[in-house]
Amino acid sequence: MDTLTRRAWLAGAAATSLVATTGASAEPDPGGPFDLVIRGGEVIDPSQSLRGKRDIGIRHGRIAALAADLPTDRAKQTIDASGKLVLPGLVDLHAHTFPYGSAIGIPADETVPFSGVTTVVSAGDAGANTIAALRRHIAAQTRTRMFAFVHIANHGLSAFPVAELYTIDNAQVDACALAIAENPDFVLGAKVRMSENVIFKHGAEPLRRAIQACELSGRPAKVMAHIGGVETADLMSRILDLLRPGDILTHCYSGAPNMAGQFTNIVQDGKLLPAALAAKQRGVVFDIGHGGGSFDFTVAEAAIAQGAPPDTISSDLHVVSGNTPGMPFLPLVMSKFLPLGFSLEQVIAMATAAPARVIDRDAKLGTLQVGAPGDVSVMEWVERPLSMVDTRNNRRDGTGFLSPVQTVNNGVPFGRPYQLPFSVR
Repeated sequence: MDTLTRRAWLAGAAATSLVATTGASAEPDPGGPFDLVIRGGEVIDPSQSLRGKRDIGIRHGRIAALAADLPTDRAKQTIDASGKLVLPGLVDLHAHTFPYGSAIGIPADETVPFSGVTTVVSAGDAGANTIAALRRHIAAQTRTRMFAFVHIANHGLSAFPVAELYTIDNAQVDACALAIAENPDFVLGAKVRMSENVIFKHGAEPLRRAIQACELSGRPAKVMAHIGGVETADLMSRILDLLRPGDILTHCYSGAPNMAGQFTNIVQDGKLLPAALAAKQRGVVFDIGHGGGSFDFTVAEAAIAQGAPPDTISSDLHVVSGNTPGMPFLPLVMSKFLPLGFSLEQVIAMATAAPARVIDRDAKLGTLQVGAPGDVSVMEWVERPLSMVDTRNNRRDGTGFLSPVQTVNNGVPFGRPYQLPFSVR
């Protein structure tokens, strides 16, 4: 290689290094055509406190422009969103997306037409023994962006015939910590189910082990603790006291009873537990995790009124819950919070910017800011009366609901539009 060529090559390498270091755009033609323009919709992006008619231009899989009117001759492909709501891609903090590896897992991509979800979190489907299979064989082949909580039980979640933590020896701290440490780009922390029918008589020990695994991993890992049907009221308070700021209390408004038929959740006799209010105030994340048996309107109303509103709205969608009367597809779960007094913007934030922040990806996900991945959920607001049911057969009447129209993942339209599969009663 002669001197001039080497000098030119070194200069080019230095420029490449500078771009990588500073994050400067290496896009060759920032003024060129857009791969996709979503045109004419009402954009609602809580991350930018934005609501108004905007066009979205996507180039090379990223948001390249957000403007009132983008030129039509610059679009290779367009989606007409006139009369529709255009939201950041929904982020579902709690679902079960390990088909073939979990008794209740559902393929994430198959739910997209009914959910508008572009990022999903597998909530403890896999344990230390199976997290590699979830990552390599499911997440790597799934268009929906996926993260995971690794279960404190080595083999992951087992719904039946015997739950994963009836035998406490399944909860191996070192193995769980290693799985968290080895997968920093995929694993968010540890999951533990604390219902009596899962942990038998082991008290707070499974949660203690999950916390210990997170701390031993050397990462700022979080615990997602599932509640509902906890053995005793005292244990429910101890669970709440153990959770650290940033840890996630999922199924936070569960009304499910324990094995003796007693109600031992965060609201008892209509009153919010002091430990629940204290947990909320120190920064524990209150997550919905609706599912097939884990959301009660009466618990939600009491908790919200007494100082413990939700932080994130998630579905707990899996092969069983998806066929229950509550139908926990994320847009419908979001719609259930409108009759509880939340605005549409607040509801959208709890399924976009808020969960993105919980998983430490708020700079990139749950937002339509220029430079973010081109994840967009186009929704229709269907204005008509709807009686919505929780998982305890309580009903609340709404005046409308969100229904998916089109989902865009990394700048590519996903499948074809469907309507949310539920009937209006």
